[in-house]
Amino acid sequence: MKTSAYTRILVVILAALALAARGFRVVVLEKAERLEESGAGLQLSPNASRILVELGLRDRLSTRAVTLEAISIMSARRGGEIARLPLGEAAAFRAGAPYWVVHRADLQAALQAHVNDNPDIELRLGCQFEDVVTHAKGLTVGQRSGMTRQQEPALALVGADGVWSAVRHQLFPELQPQFSGLIAWRGTIEATQLPREYTSKRVQLWMGSNAHLVAYPISGGCQINVVAILPGTWNRPGWSAPGDAMEIKDAFTPRHWPGPARMMIGAVDGWRKWALFTVPDGGDWSSGAMTLLGDAAHAMLPFAAQGAGMAIEDAAVLAQCLAGTDENTAAIAPALKRYAGLRRARVARVQRNAQRNGKIYHLGGMAALARDLFIRAIGPQRMLARQDWIYDWRA
Repeated sequence: MKTSAYTRILVVILAALALAARGFRVVVLEKAERLEESGAGLQLSPNASRILVELGLRDRLSTRAVTLEAISIMSARRGGEIARLPLGEAAAFRAGAPYWVVHRADLQAALQAHVNDNPDIELRLGCQFEDVVTHAKGLTVGQRSGMTRQQEPALALVGADGVWSAVRHQLFPELQPQFSGLIAWRGTIEATQLPREYTSKRVQLWMGSNAHLVAYPISGGCQINVVAILPGTWNRPGWSAPGDAMEIKDAFTPRHWPGPARMMIGAVDGWRKWALFTVPDGGDWSSGAMTLLGDAAHAMLPFAAQGAGMAIEDAAVLAQCLAGTDENTAAIAPALKRYAGLRRARVARVQRNAQRNGKIYHLGGMAALARDLFIRAIGPQRMLARQDWIYDWRA
């Protein structure tokens, strides 16, 4: 049994599974007393779902996730759909994996069940990372549970504790998250509240002047997850502050938004909001036997639907790089440096793509007209093919 590698936050349960599959014993430190749903929907394109399938999660997720049939690109200026990108079984066969959308609580339940079945993973809830000390034999990780503090040896430390990472703050205190000037609002709708054409197995991407709206089914199609992106100055850290329904309704006015988009906005009973922060590319990820993963290393705007996907890819590459190091302390730092080197260019490209998408989605006036004409001219197949470099990735 190998010395523990340490990681936190729920998404890194995936890293724990990937590392355990390579023979490591993994201890996950999670400061929350219990795992609760944070957010609602999550898109898992084939580059991410492929890894989950390889980790043995297909059976647990296929009954909870919705396999998308299409992505509908909608224009507020035109009042409806301008392109429908085909997904479904044919696209899943071509990509070798499905395009899933899933409720975060369902994904969490599937992951936790998988972890519970794995004797090489220990999930410590209510246990917070405090500090780390390096020495000749590896690391000593300081952690606190309630009033009890303990120190424990580890072979490596993986900080996957999100955009406000405590691990990153200790390793690279100069690297700070940056507010994007955008705020994400989310809510859910019971599918029975909407006409059938708005509850099919597709993502609706509504592009409007200075804002956009995304909607897709979750919970087996029983609910619709709605996310609206608006500019603003409110920038409190956190993921789930209450949102004022009148504020968002005032932003989606009849003058600029068609009836179907406003119908979805009006059908949401309770809104939550979070300010969108990013971690700039080009910063350090690894230092000795310590490294960062997911949002802790490269938090990005969600406009490529790849935040979770990049974290899942990180986990797969990290596990590959650490495979074969055994308990050789001297081999860990080069393996983590190799992991960061393999990931940096791709993640930076996805970050830039997400930022560019946000600007395109929010165009107005003649620029929006040109955008819509271009999308119609290029056609759905070629539009979908523009995503091949993301979806076809393999570890």
